[in-house]
This record gives sequence, structure tokens and C-alpha cells, in this order.
Amino acid sequence: MTLRDYLSRSRAPRYSLLFALPLLLLYEGLSAALTGSAVAGVRNGADVLLKTLFLGLGGRDGLALFGAALLGGGAWLVWRDRRRAGEQLEGRLFAWMFLESAGYAAVFGGLVGSLTALVLQGPRALAVGGTAALDLPAQLVISLGAGLYEELVFRVLLVGLLLWVFRLVLPGGKVVGGGLAVVVSALIFSAFHYVGPLGDAFAVPSFTFRAIAGVVFSALYVGRGFGIAAWTHALYDLGLSLLQA
Repeated sequence: MTLRDYLSRSRAPRYSLLFALPLLLLYEGLSAALTGSAVAGVRNGADVLLKTLFLGLGGRDGLALFGAALLGGGAWLVWRDRRRAGEQLEGRLFAWMFLESAGYAAVFGGLVGSLTALVLQGPRALAVGGTAALDLPAQLVISLGAGLYEELVFRVLLVGLLLWVFRLVLPGGKVVGGGLAVVVSALIFSAFHYVGPLGDAFAVPSFTFRAIAGVVFSALYVGRGFGIAAWTHALYDLGLSLLQA
């Protein structure tokens, strides 16, 4: 398997989405064990946002609809991609994807911190996290949820929606619309961390750090697919939680 072959196959849905599946199972299983509920207790905010929307649409049946949409939609994309590719999945490729994600997570804080310092013309910003007041198990669960649900909400759904809107109303086509969609979604992603009872107190350095992080995660999602972006985000947040413990 060549590097070019690995890069192409690993971002395809048959690998990317299946790679994200353990993250979903870990988060949902551990959060249910801690809280005994699918929506209550300490959970990632993006998860709560999505499930609250579905609960509002269909009550308790809304959670079943949410699960069907998430798992059913993902399964259909994997099935369609495998059918087109006409090949068996290779387990070793998932191992390489995990190592790639871990490598990105290891350098993520330093990269974003340096870019933040460049934008603010100050010392390199430190990595930020808003869960230090929670106990370690809750921090770890929220970190897993951040990788999965924040990438789903702010990269897959929000960037996609904004790209569609901007391409309709603005001149310049895909390039201008795509750039604006990434920037606006990154600002919303950053602002989201200051909302709710677990939200941080607003500060320009942390807001800037998170906005730049949103742009970097968007680039990772576009270039390497959802699975690697989700695991990179989760592993980075997990590492940050362990350092803060």
C-alpha cells in the first residue's frame, strides 16, 4: 500500500466513518454509565444541542429518530462506498489512521498556540480547556464527545450549511463561499464554548485560540475526512484533560 493509496482510502466513508464508530460507542457507553441517561447529566454541549433538537421534534421518540438518523445514515454511506470500491476492508489501515490522528493531536496545541500568538502579536497562547472544574471521568467523557459531536455539528453540518447558503447569495463561487463558511463556523465554534453552565468566562486569547482551532479542524476534516478529524479532536482534548488533572 503506497502513501497515496493510504491517503485516498483513509478519507473515504468506508474507512472514515467506521473509524469514528468506536468513538461514538465509547462516548455514549461511558456517558450513560456515569449519568444513567441519554441526555441528562454531564455531556458534551454539541451532543445536548442535537438531541434537544430531536427531542423537541418528537419527544422521547425523537431520540430514537436521532439514533436512526446517525447510525442509519452512516451505515448507508459506508455500504454505498464499499459497493463502489468493491474491496475488502483492511484492519491495518485503521491502525495507521489512529497513529496519524495521535500525531496530529500531539502537535495541535503548539501549532494553534503559535498561530494565536501571531494573530494577537503576543506570547504563544497556551492550550485551553473548559472542563477543569469537573472530575476526571467526566472530563474524559466530554473530551470523547467533543471529538465526535463538535466535529459533526461544526464541521460536517454547519460548514456544509453555510457553504450552501454563501454559494447561493454571494459572488465568487465555491472558493469565496468555502472560505467564509470555514471562518464563520470557526467563530461560532469558539463562541459555543462560552455558553451554558459549563461555559468559560470570555477572554480574547482563548476565543482566538478556539477560532483558529476551528479553522485547523475544518482543514483537517476537508483534507483527511471526518474520522481522523474527530479522533484528532478527541485525543487532543483527552490529553489536555489528563494534563489538567
